[in-house]
Amino acid sequence: MFRIRFLMPYFGKWPFWMPFFLESCRYNPDFDWLFFSDCGTPENLPDNVRIRAISFADYCEMISQRLDIRFAPPSPYKLCDLKPAYGLLHAEDLQGYDFWAFGDIDVVYGQLRDYFTTEYLARYDLISSFARRVSGPLTLIRNTQEMRELFQRVPNWRERFCGPHEALDEAAFTRIFLKRKNFPKPLFRLFNWSTNPLYRKSDFQESYSTPEGTTPWIDGSHNFPREWVWRHGHLTSDRSGDREFPYLHFMRYKPKWEAQSARVPECQSEAYRKLAQSGAFRISREGFSSLDVQPHEIA
Repeated sequence: MFRIRFLMPYFGKWPFWMPFFLESCRYNPDFDWLFFSDCGTPENLPDNVRIRAISFADYCEMISQRLDIRFAPPSPYKLCDLKPAYGLLHAEDLQGYDFWAFGDIDVVYGQLRDYFTTEYLARYDLISSFARRVSGPLTLIRNTQEMRELFQRVPNWRERFCGPHEALDEAAFTRIFLKRKNFPKPLFRLFNWSTNPLYRKSDFQESYSTPEGTTPWIDGSHNFPREWVWRHGHLTSDRSGDREFPYLHFMRYKPKWEAQSARVPECQSEAYRKLAQSGAFRISREGFSSLDVQPHEIA
């Protein structure tokens, strides 16, 4: 069984949904998460999640030294551009691991091992959960020197790492693997298969885990699920029957949650922890709720 570690720098303040994220990590015990953070240690931390305390300034200084650049962004958000470099930056933390991964924390995981099977992992050096680009929410990369250093093929990567945020992880890094993305699908695949060895050792498979974006739903429509249900590590939606998903990236739900911040006051933090640890909950545009409560009933 392949060993996999997520590398997760995060600075500022843990979001209110952190108990739900962590509980979904707990139900994936053969995956590890390593955070580099100044947010402190959350309560009830799973055994497979570790928090390495470091300030944002010190983390930026580490990046500057290891990449020989002057990395001093005004916001931690710039770290998203450096996701493809995490494997090199933290090579010493990957000893004994077959793959490293990067991702986001505005997610809840399903059963990752059911999706990333041993047979699947054996075939590829990079696995993206998006069909046409490297997935910022979840991408796995084989832990080899070639793959750890692959980001250095991005043109002018030093200057771009130090410039404004430009989604390098999902744009420029993708172009190392996928070229001529505007070709019709059969021609696109033939061209990349015949000209790019990296394409032949990578897989870009749409997981339908980021609803309400530009990617259509499974049936080709833009009629996305209204709610998702997480039960003891298994993630389904109201528009997929028994089909399970590797994760839910609720990026499109967050603006409503943030606009209605009264729904997530500090006094509810204990209630959210209890709900997360209950073993089952619902996720919708209205937020997180018990399966006994319909979304429209959330106060």
